[in-house]
Amino acid sequence: MEYEAVIGLEVHCELKTKSKMFSAAPVSFGEPYNTQTNAIDLGFTGTMPCLNKKGVEFAIRVCHALHMTIDEVLWFDRKNYYYSDLPKGFQITQDRRPIGRDGYIDIEVDGKTKRIEIERLHMEEDTAKQVHYSNFTLLDYNRAGIPLIEIVTRPTLRSGKEAAAYLEKLRSIFLYTEVSDAKLEEGSMRCDVNISLREKGTTAFGTKTEIKNLNSISNVQKALDFEFHRQAEILENGGKVMQETRRFNEATKETVLMRVKGDAVDYKYYTEPNILPIRLDHQWIEDIKNSLPEFADEREKRYIQTYALPEADAKQLVATKTLSDYYETALKTSQEYKLIANWLLVEVPAYLSKHGETFESMKMQPDQLAKMVTLVSQGTISGKQAKKVFEEMMNTGKDPDVIVEEKGMKQLSDPAAIKAMIEDVLMANPGLVDDYRNGKSRAVGFIVGQVMKASKGQANPALTNQLVVEVLKAKM
Repeated sequence: MEYEAVIGLEVHCELKTKSKMFSAAPVSFGEPYNTQTNAIDLGFTGTMPCLNKKGVEFAIRVCHALHMTIDEVLWFDRKNYYYSDLPKGFQITQDRRPIGRDGYIDIEVDGKTKRIEIERLHMEEDTAKQVHYSNFTLLDYNRAGIPLIEIVTRPTLRSGKEAAAYLEKLRSIFLYTEVSDAKLEEGSMRCDVNISLREKGTTAFGTKTEIKNLNSISNVQKALDFEFHRQAEILENGGKVMQETRRFNEATKETVLMRVKGDAVDYKYYTEPNILPIRLDHQWIEDIKNSLPEFADEREKRYIQTYALPEADAKQLVATKTLSDYYETALKTSQEYKLIANWLLVEVPAYLSKHGETFESMKMQPDQLAKMVTLVSQGTISGKQAKKVFEEMMNTGKDPDVIVEEKGMKQLSDPAAIKAMIEDVLMANPGLVDDYRNGKSRAVGFIVGQVMKASKGQANPALTNQLVVEVLKAKM
């Protein structure tokens, strides 16, 4: 029997506001445990929440990017449950009236475009973080109250590859809208997946399994691929798939049972009594939409159509907003589109990997890279010299003009001066003209080498080669 997967994703994204969703405590990562909290985060009796306007703005940015219908009246609800990481005994969230509904993302898989339908986007507060030790668990409340958005797809995904493409696209949107750093390894973007199987061609849903604690996009794809084969094998053998919560074991590349799920938990949602419904100004929502930046897809198309970059280069450049912004800034100084892209996609990653550095921390500024590329295209320095200038810029952050001057690298491109050196070589080696006349083309290479030696490597190689041929032909 041939099966197809029915997959839905729930993605949580922490928003990088300066303060938390309902308190003035700071939002940060990596600080000592329980140092970024206040009485509201800890659920002290008598404390009152105060809504973070910037958090609402960030949620609206993403809603616009996902083509969603935005509810212009904000309603918040209480999700009631008792767990160690929930200090108040409830979570402030949105239940019946999420801020965004009915959106979509178009993804590309195997050269085909597919639309992934998104059911809802709602705002809520994050819980505390559990820090597990060998025989006990402690709680870090730094995370409690950090603004979250949760994005839930409809079950329109059919494979692990589609899920990975969707998550890459969603992460790109988070980065380009500048609402989050979307680092799965730090937990600022988290993903739970649901997967069930059904016979291909049918419409009924099978029994779904939930997979939690996936800390990378590649692991999402691997977990879904494994789970597809696991469930298919159960069904082929006449078994029944159980409704379970599973986790992905990175070492074995398999999903592992965490717990068997029973009936859905009744969270007893009701409207948050301490936050009255808030009507949003329609013009404010439109202003947020109009202030959105150019997204990765649009930039990629422009790089291909306007800058004539290969599609692979364009895709690499827009993969992260930081890299794409760097490229955009460099182009303000030089329009050598392809040359600048080559340095950014080849030489820069090689240097960073070799020296264990990050793109964000490198010393070379966009205008400096652009100036260096211009020096090469103008023939002021050679490609070989450019690599030395590049290393110095990456090491020190110096301007390329300063480096060229300090190291005496300026390329000699004066035809008269180069011809004079060629004549000196021929005077010292009179047989070279006869060699060239007799078809010994290596004479040209010898003369070019001697000129480069005489000029201490500063003669323009291409121009020198051209002038050597001209001088020799004139003497035939």
